Amino acid sequence: MSFDPFDFKNALPVINEDSEFFPLMSTEDEEEMNNEQLPEILSILPLRNTVLFPGVVIPITVGRDKSIKLIRDANKGARMIGVVSQQDVGIEDPNFSQLNKVGTIALIIKMLQMPDGNTTVIIQGKKRFVLKDEVQSEPYIKATVEPFKETKTKEDKEFKAMVSSIKDMAMNIIQLSPNIPSEAGIAIRNIESTSFLINFISSNMNADMTAKQRLLEVTNLRERANLVLEHLTLDLQMLELKNQIQSKVRVDLDKQQRDYFLNQQLKTIQEELGGNSPDLEIDSLRQRAVKKKWAKEVKDHFAKELEKLARTNPAAADYSVQINYLELLLDLPWNEFTKDNFDLKRAQKVLDKDHFGLDKVKQRIIEYLAVLKLKHDMKAPILCLVGPPGVGKTSLGKSIAKALGRKYVRMALGGIRDEAEIRGHRKTYIGAMPGRIIQSVKKAGAANPVFILDEIDKVGNDFRGDPSSALLEVLDPEQNSTFYDHYVEMDFDLSNVMFIATANSLSSIQPALLDRMEIIEVNGYTIEEKVEIAKQHLVPKQREAHGLKLKDVTLKPDVIEKVIVDYTRESGVRALEKKIGSVVRGVAKSIALEEPYSPIVNKKDVERILGAPIYDKDLYEGNDVAGVVTGLAWTSVGGDILFIEASLSPGKGRLTLTGSLGDVMKESVTIALAYLRAHAGYFNINQKLFDLWDVHVHVPAGATPKDGPSAGITMLTALVSAFTQRKVKPNLAMTGEITLRGRVLAVGGIKEKILAAKRANIQEIILCKSNQKDILEIKEDYIKDLNFHYITDMREVISLALLDEKVSDPLDLTVKEEEKKELN
Repeated sequence: MSFDPFDFKNALPVINEDSEFFPLMSTEDEEEMNNEQLPEILSILPLRNTVLFPGVVIPITVGRDKSIKLIRDANKGARMIGVVSQQDVGIEDPNFSQLNKVGTIALIIKMLQMPDGNTTVIIQGKKRFVLKDEVQSEPYIKATVEPFKETKTKEDKEFKAMVSSIKDMAMNIIQLSPNIPSEAGIAIRNIESTSFLINFISSNMNADMTAKQRLLEVTNLRERANLVLEHLTLDLQMLELKNQIQSKVRVDLDKQQRDYFLNQQLKTIQEELGGNSPDLEIDSLRQRAVKKKWAKEVKDHFAKELEKLARTNPAAADYSVQINYLELLLDLPWNEFTKDNFDLKRAQKVLDKDHFGLDKVKQRIIEYLAVLKLKHDMKAPILCLVGPPGVGKTSLGKSIAKALGRKYVRMALGGIRDEAEIRGHRKTYIGAMPGRIIQSVKKAGAANPVFILDEIDKVGNDFRGDPSSALLEVLDPEQNSTFYDHYVEMDFDLSNVMFIATANSLSSIQPALLDRMEIIEVNGYTIEEKVEIAKQHLVPKQREAHGLKLKDVTLKPDVIEKVIVDYTRESGVRALEKKIGSVVRGVAKSIALEEPYSPIVNKKDVERILGAPIYDKDLYEGNDVAGVVTGLAWTSVGGDILFIEASLSPGKGRLTLTGSLGDVMKESVTIALAYLRAHAGYFNINQKLFDLWDVHVHVPAGATPKDGPSAGITMLTALVSAFTQRKVKPNLAMTGEITLRGRVLAVGGIKEKILAAKRANIQEIILCKSNQKDILEIKEDYIKDLNFHYITDMREVISLALLDEKVSDPLDLTVKEEEKKELN
């Protein structure tokens, strides 16, 4: 509803000094009007929606029958009537008591018959009166009246200033109001009479009937002027506020129209260039969201972010960031799963076909499938496959995914130092992206893939954060159902993902992280296992990789074994695959050059292609020198044999250690020598020998760092052999940790060590009795040629390892005569 400070709906269309019927009232006219005699009885015309003021000319529409008759009768006579407003505008035919008591004598200037049948009468107010008594009510009201008594007003400076303010304020209102005709300003400017000015403004200002009737009834002109000034002040304030609001809305609307116009142009340009418009992109995102199977909180979050995108200017830098974020939410597989294949016999066949051996790992996978088949809802275990390189830890993950019928993803953790690689960056950063966990799950397209975390033992940390600590939440079955990525900003359920970590060593894995995983050792292969793996997998793979057929090249088991024994020394089969590839390439060259060749490769062909044997197994057979003992060691590439050499020379009992030994191995030598000193009598060694001879302990391959407690019993055996000059049994190896009391403790990596011993044609092995359980896990077929001795004390080791016969006593050749006599 519009607001007009002045209500000119009933005002005349033209008000000026030259008007024939409606001249402006001058001061003389006002005095003449005030001097006119008031009739005693007046015909009363009730007005429903207006108040007539003295001197003001207004048109009124007469519709009631009584009013029409009154006008016509008056127009025939003196044309003077009394105009009074109704107390209640809702009454159609008011009686005398329902009229206000103060009214205005009106002069009928002109009566017009309108085309619609109504009668319009133009009247001019003359002077106020007060109703006394009703004379008649039919056909219209007549009543006795008396003059309205007004008090005289002193026109001092204050009053004149008030009148001037009224005139100025009225002019301001007219200028600010576009709906008020400019003639109103002319009229106000030409009014001379103060009383008429106030009446004119009172009649036309935007006030209700009650307020105008109150102004009519005020006896003092100063008080009436004050009330008019209050109304005008309020009206002017309202008008200024209205114009201010309209101006603000207009400015905002203009900006919106400008932005809309530019966006429409941009949309047209993009369509011409072949790109999608922002509206089409948003609609596309909304349609994709309908098909997603996500939870309510994710759905609400997406809708909120989509609304934010719709409010963003496409030219803003944040627009592309928001688009990428919403597309990620749509691409992530929320509650989207692949169906597991619960055919356990098929799963067993798949695992057996892809990998030879690894029975413990296969059994664990079948157990997981069996429980999942029965329960249909199980938190995926966190398996950690630990073993040397080349044993098939990573490729085993593919076989597990194939057996389960799940998606397969792999994430290499080697060298990762930034925590954001796991948890992602906050999307407010420049170039932010989700972590590699979320990226891999997105790539898989399912919320339950087989996820390989490769080389988890090679995760680093620096000033950018600790990725291994960030992995704690990923690999904790109790927490990964609410994994929080900084970029996604929503919890993502990883509890259905089957994580399989791989590692070469457990020593560098954070203890808290290690505690959350189920450790499964994947040990090295025996020669027999390697031969089978080569027959079933490596040879066919290399034949296909080099474009050969089955008839083109054949490697028999004895030839494969020669490659294994003479050209590789590892726990896995990676180097073996390379050597087989070299043999196959040699055959492929002969075929390509059309040279004569035999498709059945023999041992001479292997030596011709690969060269002379790299490793000589004769180096690992027994020897005839006292003080040399064969030990078993574990390395990052599997098991190996290790020689401990101890020699004596005249001196003052000093101990020398060489061979790049670590602190633990140095301590083992010190413990062994201290134990030997304490129990010299038991081994028939004269105590004075320890003060007259220097001891030198060396471990060959001095450029290779060595450390670990496994060589403890080997060190002591070598020292006893050197001091007693008793030889060690041939084809014997040992491993175990010792204490200062001579106790033998269990060590790890037994299977790898046993396989290394078998590769070196070792026949007897000495182990701690606690390691007997590790031997039971190895297939009997692989260790049927080995003889194991399980011991708990160092004395048992010496009795088993040393022969009774002595070599020629070298101590007698160097001991001084007086020392020899003293010894005798």
